[in-house]
Amino acid sequence: MSATSETSWKKLDENIAVSGQISVNDVAAIAAAGYKSIICNRPDGEGGKNQPPSTELESAARAAGLQFAYLPVEVGQVSDEKSTAFHQLMATLPGPVLAFCNSGNRARALYSRTVGTATGPVEIVEAACDWEHTPEAAAASAHGTAANTDKAQAAASHSEAAAIPVTPACNWSNAFDIVVVGGGAAGLGVTASLLKRRASLRIAIIEPNDKHYYQPAWTLVGGGAYPINQTVRNTADIIPRGAEWIKAEVAGFSPDDNLVHLADGRSIGYQQLIVCPGIRLAWEKIEGIQETLGKNGVTSNYQFDLAPYTWSLTQELKGGKALFTQPPMPIKCAGAPQKAMYLSCDYWQRQGVLDKIEVEFDSAGAVLFGVADFVPPLMEYIHKYHASLVFNSNLVKVDGPAKIATFEIKNAAGEVTRVEKSFDMLHVTPPQVAPDFLRDSPLSDTSGFCEVNSKTLQHARFANIFSLGDACSSPNAKTAAAVRKQVVIVAENLLAAKEGREFPLVYDGYGACPLTVENGKVVLAEFGFGGKLLPTFPLNPAVARKLYWWFKVKLFPWLYWEGMLKGREWLTRSTETK
Repeated sequence: MSATSETSWKKLDENIAVSGQISVNDVAAIAAAGYKSIICNRPDGEGGKNQPPSTELESAARAAGLQFAYLPVEVGQVSDEKSTAFHQLMATLPGPVLAFCNSGNRARALYSRTVGTATGPVEIVEAACDWEHTPEAAAASAHGTAANTDKAQAAASHSEAAAIPVTPACNWSNAFDIVVVGGGAAGLGVTASLLKRRASLRIAIIEPNDKHYYQPAWTLVGGGAYPINQTVRNTADIIPRGAEWIKAEVAGFSPDDNLVHLADGRSIGYQQLIVCPGIRLAWEKIEGIQETLGKNGVTSNYQFDLAPYTWSLTQELKGGKALFTQPPMPIKCAGAPQKAMYLSCDYWQRQGVLDKIEVEFDSAGAVLFGVADFVPPLMEYIHKYHASLVFNSNLVKVDGPAKIATFEIKNAAGEVTRVEKSFDMLHVTPPQVAPDFLRDSPLSDTSGFCEVNSKTLQHARFANIFSLGDACSSPNAKTAAAVRKQVVIVAENLLAAKEGREFPLVYDGYGACPLTVENGKVVLAEFGFGGKLLPTFPLNPAVARKLYWWFKVKLFPWLYWEGMLKGREWLTRSTETK
């Protein structure tokens, strides 16, 4: 929006008005209307080519005799600090002042948090909440959102609030049919599937990150078999059409009031809630690791920026000791720690240097793999690569410059001793925990994950809440393949709960781990609850195959981007029906 006339500026009091994006050509009209200062609350570059940079607007303002201040605020980040800075500008700049962002909502929210007043219910809701769909102005219309309608409906349901001072939070009971916490594979997948079934649903996705990653390919990146740039896309580009993206961090839940609390002070109301924020990498549990990641031979395929470093280290190592670690469960993709080892060993063997490298796999667990049927074929590769296995060995400290890794090793009697090991290359799988805001909430079980019925994925205590993905308490493998099946379970059962029907689907615990035992071959481990084998194809699942390598490198990424994230439920119907 361009503030082409005074009618497009919203006057809040005698000293301030707010507007959407202004242009250089608007500045003269702003000065002619009597304004003395302009405050820009929109970050440069947010709107792409259609947004003039603040430096150009400042030059035009100065030329027109106006003061200009740049106080950028990202969507969903109207913090106390920014509000205080806005108040200071209002106190020092000559007035009246025109403040703008993309729609005017952030500017108005800053003002409202400062003075605590508003003139009516619609203005109260809009001042407290900035519901721009994405950082790009065009993205809202591209996704067909109904944010303005939702605002009006929320305001109508709170008409008695006209005299209530504006607060940093806006509690929209029934603002959304469904709120999805988390915009990862689970959140985007279940949203897309729900909208395929009921296009009229009002769904909000709460996700703070601008980038979305296809993490299953990072093992391949670390093995030199996949380009890192093909594992990332802009979140704005893959939000399902018809959903609302709330770019903010979650602070907690009030399930008795049907509210999700955001870190910026807002509260989002829902009729039904889906909790899928993923799992957090708890690097802090390993002393000294964060200071040495990405240098001194210390790497991890569990981070986007480190997977290429794994491949560099693998290529550079011609002799010495290589350690690969696995922490206590739960972790994302329990096979990934050893997959990193197999691909590195395969490269060293092909280069003729494997005999000069001492390879060791230190696992905090007691077995190589949790499903016994796949241990024999994996042990064949352990022997092929001359790798040593050390079980009940948990990495607790790393001295990068000295290249010393410290492990706590538990013996059969349960006694723990500390052992220091030198290394030339150290691939670390970090400990992983539930996000703090989930762990400390009424939704969690004793382990901190969202407590669900593992068969229906409905919350154990709150009937209008469901959960899937790495953050739910179901004892399945935490993999993208599991999410692909869980999406259908949650979509069908949630709608059944909404409509008072019996749940149609039961989750069998399906998960899959394509074990990349060498460059060009994969053991495709597919299994459910209790380690029950659930192969998709009529082939011996314990045999490493070139076909499955092609699946891993070509088919599965395509299914992810073009299938699951778009609500296409291919290869998902092995779930049981009641």
